Amino acid sequence: MVDKNVNVNSDFDELVKNMEEEILEEAREIYTEKTLEEAYNPKNVGELKNPSGAARVTGPCGDTVQIHLEVRGDKISDSKFITDGCGASIACGSVVTELVKGKTVEEVSKLTDKHILAILGGLPEDNIHCAALATDTLKAAIGDYRKTRAFLNQSISD
Repeated sequence: MVDKNVNVNSDFDELVKNMEEEILEEAREIYTEKTLEEAYNPKNVGELKNPSGAARVTGPCGDTVQIHLEVRGDKISDSKFITDGCGASIACGSVVTELVKGKTVEEVSKLTDKHILAILGGLPEDNIHCAALATDTLKAAIGDYRKTRAFLNQSISD
């Protein structure tokens, strides 16, 4: 007796594999390999338990990016991000969190969307705002860190 489920599962698996390959091939026509690498294998996804600074920003497309920073001394020792956005938002969040590690808050505050776009090798026009969303969120997280630090310093001196 032949198990029909084996053939159905095998056919379905083959169909899914072919669809994934077609989607990836189409994506390669639009995005750089660096963007695809960051989108499919993002680094630093998640949240920090007690971040030194954090922010969540929603962009014009409806994507939301959240960034957490851990600052020790004046250097960023760790950074995590979460997004509900597209692959370009994921790639930009991954790049931003990698770029900031080991740098001072002052250095990081100068980071722009153009830096992200240069690392990714550019993005399609419809996705350029994703780089701005990532850097805007980073700057908001830095602002949160500075506000918290100022509050703590004020509390200590009182």
